Amino acid sequence: MKNSIVVFAAFLIGFSTYGQKKKDLLKEVAQLKAQATEMQAKLSEMQKAKELNLQDSLQSFSYAFGVSVGNNLKTVGFDSLAYDAFAIALEDVMNGREKMALDECQRQVQTTIQMLQAREAKAQSAEGERFLAANRERAEVVTTESGLQYEILAQGDGALPTTKDKVKVHYSGMLIDGKVFDSSIERGEPVVFGVTQVIKGWTEALQLMPVGSKWKVYIPQNLAYGERGAGGGAIPPYSALIFEMELLAIEQ
Repeated sequence: MKNSIVVFAAFLIGFSTYGQKKKDLLKEVAQLKAQATEMQAKLSEMQKAKELNLQDSLQSFSYAFGVSVGNNLKTVGFDSLAYDAFAIALEDVMNGREKMALDECQRQVQTTIQMLQAREAKAQSAEGERFLAANRERAEVVTTESGLQYEILAQGDGALPTTKDKVKVHYSGMLIDGKVFDSSIERGEPVVFGVTQVIKGWTEALQLMPVGSKWKVYIPQNLAYGERGAGGGAIPPYSALIFEMELLAIEQ
């Protein structure tokens, strides 16, 4: 009986040791696979660098064309492609063996871009609405009937502009994440324009600001650039905007 117990105990110890060794082995295999994947990626990058010769006119053109296409794709909202499929398509076209008709391809591209832009626009609009809803709760922020919000940084005592006036203004324009997309202050030169020659949010704010005032203005997307965006992509469609505006003068 004692011998049976000893044998069984030895079996358990051996089984436990085997299980531990198996776990260690699997862990080592996983680590080796990860290292192999990392090494393959580095080799691929090295191969690309070795193969690319921008002194060669065809390679230089091909790379430049890729940069142009890539920038266009980023502008409409793409951040990745199935690069192998893209390369195969280019080669197929050059050799006249396309697997899809051109009009079908164009429809698919247009549909995909529209879907992507609609999804991003919805997210952009919702983000702006959340920001303005939270901003409205701050005691120093005034919200008008249209949804325009402003915060008085310095109150002037000059005249109020009308829709018939031209004004001189210093400003900085920002997205709600604080990214500056335009600034007369950075350029060191104020701008002059008609009160009605700007976005609706500006037109409304200017008529509320006495000359000499400096305000921080929060503009909903429907009072800004709406679905079209602006600035060559610097202002995405449906973006709420923030402006620090200083009304310097009403121009005669």
